[in-house]
Amino acid sequence: MSRAEQPSRRTVLAAAVAAAVAAPAFTAGTADASDAAEDPAPPVDYRSWTSYKDWRSGTAKGTRALAGVRPGLVIATPAGTTDYTDPHTGTTAGWEYATWTSPVHRLSVPSTEAIASWNAHTPAGTWLQVELHGTYSDGIATPWYVMGRWAAGDQDIKRTSVDDQTDNKSTIWTDTFAIDDATTGLRLVSYRLRLTLYRRPGTELTPTVWRLGAMGSDIPDRFTVPASTPGLSGELIVPRYSQEIHKGQYPEYDNGGEAWCSPTSSQMIIEYWGGRLTPEQLAWVDPSYADPQVDHAARFTFDYQYQGCGNWPFNAAYAATYKDLQGVVTRLGSLTDLETLIAAGIPAITSQSFLKEELTGAGYGTSGHLMTVIGFTADGDVIANDPFSSDDEAVRRVYRRREWENIWLRTKRYNASGKVVSGTGGVCYLYFPARPTAHQCRALEAVGVR
Repeated sequence: MSRAEQPSRRTVLAAAVAAAVAAPAFTAGTADASDAAEDPAPPVDYRSWTSYKDWRSGTAKGTRALAGVRPGLVIATPAGTTDYTDPHTGTTAGWEYATWTSPVHRLSVPSTEAIASWNAHTPAGTWLQVELHGTYSDGIATPWYVMGRWAAGDQDIKRTSVDDQTDNKSTIWTDTFAIDDATTGLRLVSYRLRLTLYRRPGTELTPTVWRLGAMGSDIPDRFTVPASTPGLSGELIVPRYSQEIHKGQYPEYDNGGEAWCSPTSSQMIIEYWGGRLTPEQLAWVDPSYADPQVDHAARFTFDYQYQGCGNWPFNAAYAATYKDLQGVVTRLGSLTDLETLIAAGIPAITSQSFLKEELTGAGYGTSGHLMTVIGFTADGDVIANDPFSSDDEAVRRVYRRREWENIWLRTKRYNASGKVVSGTGGVCYLYFPARPTAHQCRALEAVGVR
């Protein structure tokens, strides 16, 4: 279900019928963005660049901002050419490139961790790289850290995280910047993001980037979290997909469906918003396989360095390859935040880890697993589409509110051997329309996403 844990607070990820999108029907007190003000804000700072003004505010070397309904950034006149040797194929190729560097963002929450995410279109013959450069609370600068080399496809480069990046103060763990020893008080206080856009020389091709952002956080070490008060009852009609029916399929993508909780969860919400794949896009999948779109999601979220489909930003970027969808990675502070989103029709993908006895009715334990939260019962319990289920029909589960909230939001836990290990501290993926409604905008703003 999941891969082994890495030595950081970031827990490694891995891990009936598709229904039409319907508006949520709430049967008890509804939660709105205004309700969230009663709870203290979580120690999280998410900042993104999405508007024409945003793209004009950065430092461009060969890029230009696009205006319009969905502003973006593209290559104008390349700043130069460079060779890139793909570490996963050994192939060296020449590329034209252009760069854009964001203004410095001073974090409202001096942070122990940071995760970048982006939304882009990369036609064949193009790809992009995202980097982060920050300043510590002691005034010293970080290196330029690579947060991902990404393409929607897998023919030009193999999308990849980059290991062995550290300055002995912080380290990149797959997709997460982390202070090496938070007990020293050292924090990340500001950062810039740099985009490098690549294309085949002599062409007019270009990536188009619509969203670039990062989430910084300083979640306290904790084995338990305060209980929230139920505030909403209702359920979104979200397609149900099981990862388990894909066991043994395409083992080159993280051992097949057994570890596909992240792309399976992503595909559920993508299709909730109306995202569909064409027969031509699915033609590569064995026609005897059910739910071939899940195999497709696994292939196109796969991180060739991590050797898994659980790279958080790669999943958000995959979601945004579907027409008129956005995806971000952030952290939330309580189930009240999830209620606010559900009330606006926005389901969420959450990451949690637990022993079998810690989540009643799950029937398993995991060091890292993704689920899709789709609603709440009249008693406030969590309704989740859990991909670790025997078949699609069994995916819908109801989990006890107190148990579920704690395993999602804690940062420390005991594993089956009694060893203290990490928890994810409220990490979630949010996928939502490129042009959200006013209600959806209020809900997203209430949880810190703009």
